[in-house]
Amino acid sequence: MNDCLFCKIISGEIPSKKVYEDEYCYAFEDIAPVAPTHILFVPKTHIPSAAAITPENSAVVGKIYEAIAKIAKEKNLENGWRVVSNCGPDAGQTVFHLHFHLLGGRALGVMCDNI
Repeated sequence: MNDCLFCKIISGEIPSKKVYEDEYCYAFEDIAPVAPTHILFVPKTHIPSAAAITPENSAVVGKIYEAIAKIAKEKNLENGWRVVSNCGPDAGQTVFHLHFHLLGGRALGVMCDNI
C-alpha cells in the first residue's frame, strides 16, 4: 500500500526503532508509549485490520504471537503483559494495517469494567 504508514516503516522509508524482524513480521517501539514497554508488531503483508483476517492470511497472526512471546521474555515481562489490537475507528484504530501493541513493564490495571 503506497500510503500506509506501517508499510513505509517496514520498507525503511520511514525510520523506526526496530525491536524484531523476521520473514512474517516487523516490530518497533511505539512513538507515544503508554507503558515502559510498548512495542508494535505488524505483519509484513498488508492486512487492513483483524476484520480482514482470512484462512489465506491467518497463519501470520500465529507467527506474530510467537514473536510477541519471544520479545516479552527478552524484555523480562515475567509479571505480565498485555496485547491489544484495535479493529476499526470505534475501537480506536488509527492506522489501517493490522498491528498488535505489546504493553508491559508496570501494572496495567483493568482495561474495561465490563469485561
